[in-house]
Amino acid sequence: MLFTRLAGISSRLDRLADRVPSACAVCHAWPSRRICDACVARFAQPAMRCSRCALRVTAGVEVCGACLRAPPLHDACLAALDYAYPWADALAAFKFRGDPGWARTMASLMRSTPWVEPALEAAHKVLPVPLSAERLRARGFNQAALLARKLAPQKADMHSLLRLQSTEAQSGLARAERLRNLRGAFAVEPARAGDLGGLRVVLVDDVMTTGATLHAATQALRDAGVAHVTALVLMRTGID
Repeated sequence: MLFTRLAGISSRLDRLADRVPSACAVCHAWPSRRICDACVARFAQPAMRCSRCALRVTAGVEVCGACLRAPPLHDACLAALDYAYPWADALAAFKFRGDPGWARTMASLMRSTPWVEPALEAAHKVLPVPLSAERLRARGFNQAALLARKLAPQKADMHSLLRLQSTEAQSGLARAERLRNLRGAFAVEPARAGDLGGLRVVLVDDVMTTGATLHAATQALRDAGVAHVTALVLMRTGID
């Protein structure tokens, strides 16, 4: 009951915030939303991406060479933006400077990405990649969970996928090191595992670099019998 009331208050505050004049965070045009239409048109154009890992590819290429050689555990991967200017700065404000109000704008950019709407429509559940308890306490919120709620409030499931352990920072680690770092980090809530068998799931995270986090989370979902996993990320780095 309390969660429902808080969600309703948050939704009303979001709608109010959209009506309050502000400056665009990129070009500082006023009045505007957080990102004005002109900056979205300039910096958020759809890109040709590998359907399995969301790295940029040339026209006519559906799956990159790396994914042909070693297909990821997830069935598809969609990314809204490159991890680059101006989005990297916006993500830092959202994630590290305590501004969860960015979630609405970021989710809107994700929803406008080709193939995202059909993926959300086809999914039975939309699951965020969970944070460790320590990181959640330090940050105050899970950015992936906020995105999932904005993307699909009726399908967002905050409780089925668990983070079992905290891991050292992933930045600076190679993919193999990241995979070792994340081994056993995720699991499906035992009481909910039987509910996931045969389902289609969208797995939401903010940034994909090597894909190690998504790999580990997808493995936990596969172990619970999930039939189809689409990874959906806000930003994709250029690192394979």
